[in-house]
Amino acid sequence: MARAAAFFDLDKTIIAKSSALAFGKPFYQGGLINRRAVVRGAYAQFVFALSGADEDQMDRMRDYLQAMCAGWDVAQIREIVGETLHEIIDPIVYDEAVTLIGEHKAAGRDVVIVSSSGFEVVAPIGAMVGADDVLATRMVEQDGKYTGEIETYIYGPGKADAMRALAEQRGYDLSECYAYSDSVTDTPMLEEVGHPFAVNPDRALRRIATERGWPVLVFSNAVPLRARLSGLRPANSTATATVAVGAVAATGLVWYLAKRRSGRS
Repeated sequence: MARAAAFFDLDKTIIAKSSALAFGKPFYQGGLINRRAVVRGAYAQFVFALSGADEDQMDRMRDYLQAMCAGWDVAQIREIVGETLHEIIDPIVYDEAVTLIGEHKAAGRDVVIVSSSGFEVVAPIGAMVGADDVLATRMVEQDGKYTGEIETYIYGPGKADAMRALAEQRGYDLSECYAYSDSVTDTPMLEEVGHPFAVNPDRALRRIATERGWPVLVFSNAVPLRARLSGLRPANSTATATVAVGAVAATGLVWYLAKRRSGRS
């Protein structure tokens, strides 16, 4: 029998906020970003909660990411995430998502998180929720520092490409696989599997789901995660990986929102 997997987007699908924007405070405390970026990051988180980030925003975030993180010390980032991960992420994990992950694992399916946020932030969250693997954006490292270059950007059609590559490697039958996401930009990801689900969908994705008969799920119960994980197996991902990509992406979204606002004034 061919193997199957359940592919999950991360932001607003497994967790209630943007993973890219969640670590502003500890990065400020670590001296990596300034107070102004933290304040604007809080505003960007609010905007993201209302409407998400569209394709243009994500492209600008990617470009800004490359310039911003060049020279950041990888060991420092690892230390910061190791100290703050549970404090920041535990309270914002959807109870419904954890339950669904457990059901897929009980049915013998692998659970894979697919996210445009950096591998350095996605991997430890994956470990927390019991994912078997993660597909996420990766940055280039050299001599213990980030060069500012992106090795792999997992976004839009790139998510579907990464899923196909993993399916070929692991022997997944994509027609028997499941996928969950909140954003219309993840339509290629949802189209790739036989069982697509829209979770907390934005307006455009809700319209597509209605037209194509895709089930729509509503996740709203964000509870502390550690009370729910006693029965789940940890992921194979490294729990102490860094979160540099996510933090820089947050700064990129802040920059874009500020620029767009000034352009309208």
